[in-house]
Amino acid sequence: MSGNKLPPPEVRPDVNTRAGCQGPGGQKSGPRAAPRAGPGIGDTQRSGKQSWIMTQQPLRGVTSLRFNQDQSCFCCAMETGVRIYNVEPLMEKGHLVLIWDDAREGKDSKDKLVLEFTFTKPVLAVRMRHDKIVIVLRNRIYVYSFPDNPRKLFEFDTRDNPKGLCDLCPSLEKQLLVFPGHKCGSLQLVDLASTKPGTSSAPFTINAHQSDVACVSLNQPGTVVASASQKGTLIRLFDTQSKEKLVELRRGTDPATLYCINFSHDSSFLCASSDKGTVHIFALKDTRLNRRSALARVGKVGPMIGQYVDSQWSLASFTVPAESACICAFGRNTSKNVNSVIAICVDGTFHKYVFTPDGNCNREAFDVYLDICDDDDF
Repeated sequence: MSGNKLPPPEVRPDVNTRAGCQGPGGQKSGPRAAPRAGPGIGDTQRSGKQSWIMTQQPLRGVTSLRFNQDQSCFCCAMETGVRIYNVEPLMEKGHLVLIWDDAREGKDSKDKLVLEFTFTKPVLAVRMRHDKIVIVLRNRIYVYSFPDNPRKLFEFDTRDNPKGLCDLCPSLEKQLLVFPGHKCGSLQLVDLASTKPGTSSAPFTINAHQSDVACVSLNQPGTVVASASQKGTLIRLFDTQSKEKLVELRRGTDPATLYCINFSHDSSFLCASSDKGTVHIFALKDTRLNRRSALARVGKVGPMIGQYVDSQWSLASFTVPAESACICAFGRNTSKNVNSVIAICVDGTFHKYVFTPDGNCNREAFDVYLDICDDDDF
């Protein structure tokens, strides 16, 4: 989960890292499966496509936030533990930390432990799909089979990746993995289905930005990848098959730290949040809905100004407290012409806005998710 010029997570060498949690590694590099691992696992396992965010000084004890891959739930990591919430309706689902199996008999949660992964270096991110789990370290990415009898399938060296940037396509038809490339500003894409386990296959590279990548996201079918650089003014979308740039979206003109980029379920829209306290919504299916600069009507301009004029601006936006980092995702459609965006902030607030194709955007719901459950019960 990304924040305002984020440092890597605090290193505590004496603590083991377990799948589903963010933290440092132990003594070995690899998984240790609990005996009789069953096929059924908890909500944490389904969080394959996750948006993430961290803050240096947690608000109300919140240290990170993530959506699961279908954006129906989010995970709130706190100094005292982990909470899982349903998005619509907003309600707490439980307190899950490890990958575990609800179907297992026994009252002790330790008896339900399915997997435990231990590494010698801090684990910065975990990505999952139904058949694979990806562990992201600062300079290396491991891919394991999942969930039965996990074994290492792939290992990729990466550019210095202190935020643990990575995304994994959850689609059954496409097993695409994307992460920062070795070249500054580039993305590497790996088709895990066509790469043979145990072999070193050169990933496809997209030269996306001139500065380091700060945020990356795949749409659910894995056909489009969106990324932003550390400058945070532009979001660029690329076709994952042809590697061609599809569209360039402008968040703003001032540099910003992007916390989150997410596609709608049908890839018709894209939302993004930043440290400016604004959540922007862009149209992808019909880009004519996006706003254009007034200079576009002037005619021919210089090459530098031309890049600015040609950019597409968000069709709608809304604000959250600027000092409170947040993640964003699309909610359920209430009608054909009304869509919604959810913003979850580290100050414990929940925001839901509805928007229409003509750019109207209004708040529909507000809540404090941390107050849903009494701290004495947590």
